[in-house]
Order: sequence, then C-alpha cells, then structure tokens
Amino acid sequence: MKKLNLIKKFFASLVIAGLVFSPNYGDEKTKEVDKLFAPWDKTTSPGAALAIIKDGEIIYKRGYGMAKLEDDIVMTPSKVFDIGSVSKQFTATCIALLALEGKLSLDHDVRQYLPELPAYEKPITIRHLIHHTSGLRDYNALLSLAGFRPDSDCPKVEEALEIICRQKGLNHPPGEEYSYTNTGYFLLGLIVERLSGKSLNQFAQERIFKPLGMKNTLFQDNHNQIIKNRASGYSPEGDSFRLDLSNWDEVGDGNVYTTVEDLYLWDQAFYNFKLGRELMELLQTQGTLNNGQKIDYAFGLIISNYRGLRTVSHSGAWAGFRASLIRFPDENFSIICLANLSTFNPSALSYKIADIYLADKFKEEAKKEKPQEIKPFPISEKELLEKCGHYKEIKFGLWITLSLEKDQLKAQLGQQQLLFTPIRESVFQTWMNNSLVTLEFSREEKGEIKAQLTGIGREKYIFLKAAPLPLLTPTALREYEGFYESEELLGAVYHIFLDKENKLRIKFRNAPREPLQPMAPDEFTTEGMNFTFLRGKDKKIKGFALSVSRAANILFKRVEKK
Repeated sequence: MKKLNLIKKFFASLVIAGLVFSPNYGDEKTKEVDKLFAPWDKTTSPGAALAIIKDGEIIYKRGYGMAKLEDDIVMTPSKVFDIGSVSKQFTATCIALLALEGKLSLDHDVRQYLPELPAYEKPITIRHLIHHTSGLRDYNALLSLAGFRPDSDCPKVEEALEIICRQKGLNHPPGEEYSYTNTGYFLLGLIVERLSGKSLNQFAQERIFKPLGMKNTLFQDNHNQIIKNRASGYSPEGDSFRLDLSNWDEVGDGNVYTTVEDLYLWDQAFYNFKLGRELMELLQTQGTLNNGQKIDYAFGLIISNYRGLRTVSHSGAWAGFRASLIRFPDENFSIICLANLSTFNPSALSYKIADIYLADKFKEEAKKEKPQEIKPFPISEKELLEKCGHYKEIKFGLWITLSLEKDQLKAQLGQQQLLFTPIRESVFQTWMNNSLVTLEFSREEKGEIKAQLTGIGREKYIFLKAAPLPLLTPTALREYEGFYESEELLGAVYHIFLDKENKLRIKFRNAPREPLQPMAPDEFTTEGMNFTFLRGKDKKIKGFALSVSRAANILFKRVEKK
C-alpha cells in the first residue's frame, strides 16, 4: 500500500510539472480528441491549450503546437492567453457583486455613474449594457474609423470614453433588440472602478480571482506589462505566421489573460458556489427585450442548447488569440479551449469534443459532415430575375448582390459567394460550413422586395432591394469628391477623390485599399464600410452617413480643404 501511494504521488508530481496531463491519456476518446488538433500539433505552428472537465475533475488536458514560435517554446496547459470576449463574464460578475450588495441597481440609468455620456431620447440602464440591448455603437469600430490601427496604436482609455460620449445616435432604441457591442462592457468596467475606487483588475483580484485560487489570471490594463508564461498570438502570413498582439489597454469587454487551469477553477464555482449561489444564479439570468421576448444572452454568458442539451458558453477573439468556454451544466461537463492563432476555431472543435464524450446523452442527431442535397423547387427565369439586384441591410447598411446563375441565385456578400437553390417560390437555401442558410423573400406594403437572411451566426439580417443604379460617368462621380469631417469620430477627416481609373477612393490614415463601389443612387460600399451620401435642399451633397458592422449612421459633413 505504501509503495502504491508513492507511485500515485510520483504521477501526481508529473501532472503538476506538465509532463503528464491526464490519467486517461491514451484512451480511445482522448485519441479522437488528439486527432482533432493534429493539424496544429507540430513545432512549426501555433496551437492551443485544452481542458476537458467532468464531474468536477479535469479528465484530460493538453497543449498542442507551439506557445512561442520565435523561442521554440512548446504549448502546455499552463500557458497564459488573452481570452477576448470570454472576459465579459468576469466584468459582469463584478457588476453583479455590486448589485447584490446594494451599491448599484441594474435598472439605474448609466448616466447616474457616467454623467458625461449623452442623454438619449430614452435612458440606457446597466441591464441594457449587460445584455447588449443598449443600442450603443461599438467603440472598437469607432476607434478604427477614427484612425486608430488595432495592430500598432494604443488608444487611451480617455480617448475610448470620449469617442463614446461624442455619439449623437444609437444603433436602435434601448431594449428594442439584441445587438452585440463591446461598448457596454467597457462602460461596465468603468462603473466598477468609479463605485469601488479600485481598478477593475484590483476589484476582480480581490473578489473573484484570489478567492478561487486563479493565480495566473488578470485584467491587463497596461499592454507593456510583463506576463509570465504568456503565449504569443499569431496570424497567418503567406506560408508562415506573423506576431499578432494587442496594444489596447481598455478592459471590461476583454483583456483578461488566463489559463485553462484557472478557468477550470472558475467553471467549478458554478457547482461549488464558492462565490455564492445567489451570484452564480444571477449570472445565468437571461435578458428580456421591451416586448417581453427573452434573449439567450445573460451576464457575459450565452444560455443555449446543443443537440438538445442545455449549454452555458461564450467565445472570444482578439488579435491573434481565440477562446471558448462551453459548459453542459446538466451533465457536469465542460470544455475549455484557448488558442494563439487567429484562424483557429476553438468553439467548433469544442462541440466536436462534446460529440465524443456525450454521445450517449444527446437528444438530437449531430449535423452531418456532408450536408444533404437541397432539392430544387421549379421556378421561372422571370421570377428569378425579379429577385436579382443590390440589397441593403436595414441596420448596418451591409450589401448583398443577387444575380442569376442557371436556375439558382448567386449571392455576393462581402468576399463570400453563395449559391442559393429555390425550395419554394420565395424561399432559397444553401449550405455554408455545415450550416443551413436561408434567404426568404417577401414584399413590403410599399411594394419593396424584402429578403431575410438567417443561418449565418446568431443574427437575423433583413435586406431591402435598392433602386436601380444609374450610369455614373466621371463627371457624375466628381460630385462626390471632397473633404468630409465627423465630430463623432474625434474630428476625423476623410478625403474622397477620383483616381486615374475614374474610381472613387478614400484617403485617410487607415483607409480601405479598394475603391468605393456604387450600389444604388448616392450609395457606395467598400470593405465593409457603407456610405450614404446626403443632399441638401439644393440637391448638392452636404455629407454622408457611414455604417459598419456594430456602428450605424455615423455622420460626416462636407468641409473646406483641411
């Protein structure tokens, strides 16, 4: 018996040292898991750290690939990663702690704590910020449009707050709809700091990380800070990789650095209630819209289901890091996957791991690797041609172009091309990454053709068919030339000019490389930036409204040469 205990202690020491990661190493399930990560499990690639948790124990943990290519450092589960938006649940926890202690109300107007914010037509509450129903434009997008380069600039926290405070409009009225925005959680972090008199990191260390024993976890509010055992982030470049690290110091919406081992301790707090049962239950309270509809977003957590089983999850993406934490609470099973490569998809791999371990628990069949063939519905060429043209998304001005290709509709959505097959007279479908994407047509009261796109992410997109585009001669295009300034973007000035090929381009610090593409009368787009030029009573152009993903209708006015 004594000899057996010594052997157990020996293997325990190997686990702690990171040399052996699981007593189940080598069994059939872990071999299947290793196959999933095989493309990155080599000395020439960034990779990932993984922890699989069952009934309160880590049953398998491993590192795949390299933590630092430049220094030949192999990945292990003890490596520290930027977890992107997985950070939001920790900010939400800080707010929940203050709410439970009576130091704030979730239904208070946020201007009670941040009086410098604009007073919009209807107040924005803390609850709106938590559930992404505030309508606030995303500050990351705003800073980028103002000229800050994510890979080289370091906007100050004061600059981030200022650009938020300069916004004259919202994406939608508070509480009307769910629309993901990093602004809300950045502001929540500031509220924690103002109420507690401590930095968000100090507050989280005292109330969350230290009580749970998360010794390698922090909110990084200084990008020059040295973090021991940190993995480097990477993005592909040609046949190799380049460093891709964040220079931004804003916290709340992101910038938590941690390990899969520390996140295991956090995951278990939802079972052992070390931080309190009431707190953990509050964190899983889903938001409700003004019309009473419940949404799946809770306190930095998404409450959903997978193959009939309840899930609590969130993913993260920032610079060259990707992260996922998925919990199956009724099965007491969780998967934590952190990666240091921008093209890595830890969520997709985590669900495949769930397929391996929970195969006998699921109530629904898994999606087939090879999608079933879509059976076409007969529809005339005339009806197909009627649906062709440019369509503008009603919220952020995203454009989709539909054209005829034999008996299908070819959709150009940014850089993505999709071929839609009719399954009914007004419904078309296609497969994209093993997900069924649906495009459904209808007519508005005014006769406009409407197209609703579902199946791409969690959002629903509604498009309206644009008016036909007239022929734009070089003379007509010169009408758009000029200098345009936006107070909402810290005074940024865009110079729009006609190049030698008679194409409109933007001159600005981080302007898109591609020219402006005309889509409809006074409507242009380029690289996700959507321009609606505005005319005065004299029919002359006086400015434009710019929309990008998560930030709609930012106003620019025409000015004299700067």
